[in-house]
Amino acid sequence: MIKAIIFDFGNVFINLDIEGFTQNAFKHFKIDELSEEMIAFNSFYEQGLILTEEFLEFYAENFPKLSEEELIDIWNFMLKDFPERRLDFLKELKKSAKYKLILLSNTNEIHIDWIKKNVSFYEDFKNCFDAFYLSHDIHLRKPNRDIFEYVLRENNLNAKECFFVDDNHDNITTANSLSIHTWHINPRTEDITSLFKVNSHLF
Repeated sequence: MIKAIIFDFGNVFINLDIEGFTQNAFKHFKIDELSEEMIAFNSFYEQGLILTEEFLEFYAENFPKLSEEELIDIWNFMLKDFPERRLDFLKELKKSAKYKLILLSNTNEIHIDWIKKNVSFYEDFKNCFDAFYLSHDIHLRKPNRDIFEYVLRENNLNAKECFFVDDNHDNITTANSLSIHTWHINPRTEDITSLFKVNSHLF
């Protein structure tokens, strides 16, 4: 029996344009791919291991023609709309009190600041969850095994009684390795509001 549902944030609730973000970044940075150093800094930032000021300083040093505001706009390019029907679905789920609801997201301070400013119902959304984990707050990130173990331990959960939704294949693979039930959602063809219809065999 499923007792807890663990949700990703991006491409589950808020829509992302990752491909568009990459193309836009490459165009502004005048590069064809991210350097190993950039990938490392992005990872450090996502885990809250460096401050926003340090993150922006790194990019400013590498791309001095771009202002801090331009760098932030490039970084936030991937963030799109948050359809309110998904909040309504979540509220109903919360009201049912059938499951412990947990958010587990790889994100960062710049993105969350944008979301707080541009998603008017962010606090309502956050209040639907029994636990709300952002990678930069807990210094752990998916798809590493330790972040899933952390969530299970902190909430005293049995992995086999948990259901995890994510659009990233690597994150799903790790969750499966721990015996967590999963839905590898396709944001282009599926919507979180159909969770119980698509996964009726588990609920």
